[in-house]
Amino acid sequence: MSLVAVVDYGMGNLRSVAQALKHVKLDNQEICITADPSVIDQAERVVLPGQGAMPDCMKALRESGLMDAVYRAAEKKPLFGVCVGEQMMMQFSAEGPADCLGLFPGEVVKFDPRLTIECGLKVPHMGWNRVNQRMEHPLWDGIENGAWFYFVHSYHVNPVNPNHVAGETDYGVRFTCAIARDNIFATQFHPEKSADDGLKLYSNFLRWNP
Repeated sequence: MSLVAVVDYGMGNLRSVAQALKHVKLDNQEICITADPSVIDQAERVVLPGQGAMPDCMKALRESGLMDAVYRAAEKKPLFGVCVGEQMMMQFSAEGPADCLGLFPGEVVKFDPRLTIECGLKVPHMGWNRVNQRMEHPLWDGIENGAWFYFVHSYHVNPVNPNHVAGETDYGVRFTCAIARDNIFATQFHPEKSADDGLKLYSNFLRWNP
């Protein structure tokens, strides 16, 4: 069996992510929620979910003993970050503030509070928005440019390298909602809450061979 590990460091919507992955997995794939670094090392693919405040997530990841296993996965395995899992891949977050994993150059910033006044938009950003694809990528296969995905967040990534921007969304301002490089893909939105297109994204990840 080919193992797909969902990293359990105590923060994140693990079961709904795992259920979505199970719905689209190949017959020879096993989806496993794990807090064991050896299981992550054995896995062929790794998913890093995240939910909550960045300082809490980074503290939980460090104290879980799983951080080194995530770094090892990031070196060569297909790795998918979800929501705060995407934010954790940057160098630094204004939430806290907190140091992050540093897998992508850039930072995590908060939505400008003036959005509420000037645009009548609430923060946190919660609900469905279109995602504009900014690069050709195997994970976008079969998903129309401008497809709708589900968001719940107050912070977003601001990558240094424009070549790492895989998707953008407009919410008063245009912001990066998906990043990618080499064997890593990550989204601010929740594929597991995004109906058929979200399942298609996970399906593409489970078949992706970077």
